[in-house]
Amino acid sequence: MKSLKKSIVVILIFMTALNTGYSQNTSHIKKLSDDERMEWWRDAKFGLFIHWGAYSIIGGERGERIAGGGAEWAMDKLDFTIEEYEKFPKMFDPQLFNADDWVKMAKDAGMKYIVITSKHHDGFCLWDSEVTDYDIMDTAPIKRDIIKELAEASRKQGIKFGVYHSIVDWHHPQAQGNLFPNYNAGQKDQTVVNPEFPEYYKNYLKPQVKELLTNYGDIDVVWFDGDWIADYTTEMGKEMYSYIRELQPNTIINNRVDKGRKGMEGMDMEGNFAGDFGTPEQEIPATGIDSDWEACMTMNGTWGYKPDDTKWKSSEDLIQKLVDIVSKGGNFLLNIGPDGFGRFPAQSIRRLKAMGDWTDANGNAIYGATASPYDMPEWGRYTKKDGVVYAHVFDWPEDGQLVINKNIKLKKATLLLAPQTEISSNKIANGTVLQLPKEAPDQSVSVIKLELR
Repeated sequence: MKSLKKSIVVILIFMTALNTGYSQNTSHIKKLSDDERMEWWRDAKFGLFIHWGAYSIIGGERGERIAGGGAEWAMDKLDFTIEEYEKFPKMFDPQLFNADDWVKMAKDAGMKYIVITSKHHDGFCLWDSEVTDYDIMDTAPIKRDIIKELAEASRKQGIKFGVYHSIVDWHHPQAQGNLFPNYNAGQKDQTVVNPEFPEYYKNYLKPQVKELLTNYGDIDVVWFDGDWIADYTTEMGKEMYSYIRELQPNTIINNRVDKGRKGMEGMDMEGNFAGDFGTPEQEIPATGIDSDWEACMTMNGTWGYKPDDTKWKSSEDLIQKLVDIVSKGGNFLLNIGPDGFGRFPAQSIRRLKAMGDWTDANGNAIYGATASPYDMPEWGRYTKKDGVVYAHVFDWPEDGQLVINKNIKLKKATLLLAPQTEISSNKIANGTVLQLPKEAPDQSVSVIKLELR
């Protein structure tokens, strides 16, 4: 009966779409300018990415293990048929999941927004979709709407909330569900297509996006992925972007809604492509970029839960990456892959704690800061905010002498953690020398506040 009910609902959605063009009344919403719409995101700097779903049960292993990362690609990499893989959503029962705890952990880490996988490439949905039974309420034993719980917990704690949504769908027969054993053949071979993909786009992908944007309050970020397949066109991308902005005019949408990004570099090619920000993946641009961008990165080597992946980045490295990204004008979206029970790995929790301690003490030099107006120094990075420059020192000088850029017209220098103690300085030919204390205030990154004349 539920399948019949959903079929009727889908038909009604299509009929409504024909009459309204997939729009809803947004007259009550104050439509912000692009700069106003992007302001909170530009100030936030630091967000939590969550890759979680049925693949979290598998942990990247099926007798053999997935080499390296990609545990969230288990359906493809471990050659599960659709029928074999369907048993995992039926086992997905994360009784230890607590939305309030997850959001609090992100907030305590200094993160200002959360983006979670509403649907990854395997097609399993973490919300109560009326378009399919292949969702957490109809297939999984837990019978809890994860998107609803996290959206509500985020708003309660003052955190912005967003969803990652895959254009690719290995479960759907009109998308990549007919390509077993290589569901993602279209990534490398652009001749691999499904002629029925336009039907999937119109009758499945768009209605599900509409559900996410109409049933869960304000969705602050929509983060697409899977744009690489030949089936998905730039015309579809531009239409999807406009469609989302009709539903929620102030939502921020990444550039993977369209086809124009340069691979993992994440920034747009020459041309007019849809999307509000670029998406470098697992890398940080060498220099600043004159547009909005966000580097997404894992703590170890994989996005989804993979217990044998022990190549964890150190807390110090992650803090320095945050500073590096902000100094170049970007945001940092740092990923966690919870396990099938709904727990964050202990290694992730420790790193979040360290980042929270650092941002709690040094957040004035990060949140709302803009890119450095100066070249990158060998000892660290600069950020700037409200007429103040912040020197982030990665390598504390053994002799206590730190040379800052000659273009900095220094009025006063203090340690951010000890503002009552002024640092002495001397002008030299190639800049200004600061005489620092012998010991670094912070072993990861120590921040010096430089007030300008």
